[in-house]
Amino acid sequence: MELTTTHYISLILVLLLSFIPGWYVARKVKSADDYNVGGRKSIVVLVAGGIFSTAVGGAATVGTAQMAFNYGLCSWWFTIGIGLSLICMGLFYASPLRESGLTTISEFMVNNFGDKAGPITSITASMGIFFSIVASCLTVFHLSIGLFHFSNLLTAGAILFIVLASVFWGGINSSGMGGLFKAGLLLGTLFIAGIAAYIAIGGMEGLHAQFPPFPWFSFWGRGVENGLYSFFSVLVGILCTQSYIQAVFSAKDNKTAAKGCLLAGLLVIPVGIPAMFIGMFMRVAHPDILPIDALPLYFINYLPPWLGGAALTGIIISSIGSVAGLALGCSTMISNDVFGKIAGIRDSAKLLLINRFAVLTITVLSLTFVMYNLDSYVLTWSYFSMALRASGIFLPLTFAIIFKGKLSHSWGIMAMVAGIFVALTWKIFVPTANYTLFQSLVTNLFFLIPAVFFAKVHKN
Repeated sequence: MELTTTHYISLILVLLLSFIPGWYVARKVKSADDYNVGGRKSIVVLVAGGIFSTAVGGAATVGTAQMAFNYGLCSWWFTIGIGLSLICMGLFYASPLRESGLTTISEFMVNNFGDKAGPITSITASMGIFFSIVASCLTVFHLSIGLFHFSNLLTAGAILFIVLASVFWGGINSSGMGGLFKAGLLLGTLFIAGIAAYIAIGGMEGLHAQFPPFPWFSFWGRGVENGLYSFFSVLVGILCTQSYIQAVFSAKDNKTAAKGCLLAGLLVIPVGIPAMFIGMFMRVAHPDILPIDALPLYFINYLPPWLGGAALTGIIISSIGSVAGLALGCSTMISNDVFGKIAGIRDSAKLLLINRFAVLTITVLSLTFVMYNLDSYVLTWSYFSMALRASGIFLPLTFAIIFKGKLSHSWGIMAMVAGIFVALTWKIFVPTANYTLFQSLVTNLFFLIPAVFFAKVHKN
């Protein structure tokens, strides 16, 4: 990947512009509450911006094009799953969560299943978020090495700097404002590029002339089991992720929270379409390239340099913005649930400091992990992270919303622990199994149904 001077100028200017919204709102952060939930004053576009910024990262853009390069239509599952999950969150989850007045998903689970639910939720959610961060970091590593010929260490330092510039000082409001900028930049450049690729390959007629029906035009191109796993892991994983729920908690009221989720969902679903067309075009035009390079190489070689530079910046800040938003969600649970609840720290200034340095620590650990897994698939980590966090949280959270205050604490805790245990050990007992999400969800139900029954019996 060789960039012209115009590419570099466009890239740097747009990158600097992307920092301005976050830096502007960072001036108003005075407490942990301001940092974590923006003082609970966020309007619809800020809620949607914070969610979009985290949801649309390297997996949704570079990862989708990478998968489309090899398999075609089934690569769209990822952004479809995210979008429908966010719409579902807006319709059914946002209002009850925002009405609780809490800060973390762990607090919500504690209110419904007792104190033991807090550490279980925090650990499971943090583990899942960690692998989502890995997916986005993986994208930026390949871009930095390919575009700028950076070493692994220099790439890690650049990512860390941008993450700190994005949310270290401003928290959720910086993520929201940055997300609005990123949404406009990414959707604009990606759709221009996608339309150009679609026209260049000859539209649907050209695509069908170049590719056989299967696997390229099937949602089940990688198999029915894989397709269902890909879709449902994202669908349920998003609904129990602190980073998205945190944006819900930041809304000024219930309706704002719901509308923000719906807007974000509607914006995310179409992101996969142009990325998919570009991946398939590059398969025809440059079949020998690395699949993960399909999207950035298209931007460099098939767009005017000024637009290509801006589009590359869109990928970079979308990937790093996702890292920043996910790290913020994870750090909020660490500062609020571990240091605040367990360690008993109540001073807002101290919690704010802990939160900021938790963002730093999580990002460093993720970058270190990525350096040893540079050849892996972006979407592999994304799907795994979603399934992991869903295994112990999704159905217990859903039951807590539906049967508020009417669940047996002990049976609820057993449901969480059993689901996580199955997710982590099923392949040991059944080596031929490819996925464990559905087994975990069935295990959850085995304990959650008695949780409803015994709570009612006890009440009577």
